[in-house]
Amino acid sequence: MATIASEQLTTPADRHGGRTSRPHAPAEFRDFWRQFLARAFDTYRPEQHYMRGPGPACRAKQAASSQRHSS
Repeated sequence: MATIASEQLTTPADRHGGRTSRPHAPAEFRDFWRQFLARAFDTYRPEQHYMRGPGPACRAKQAASSQRHSS
């Protein structure tokens, strides 16, 4: 049977005498909100630009091409 041993892990607050040190917190906060707002208010919707197949102009060109080659 295996036993599991656990250790007491220290947190950053414990190592710094009760205060946390996060020098990059304002930059992380700013980057998070910049990305959030960019994604939330992005007006590009790829599903609106999805092409389901060739349109009428392409079909007409193919029809003209096939008639020319079959004659």
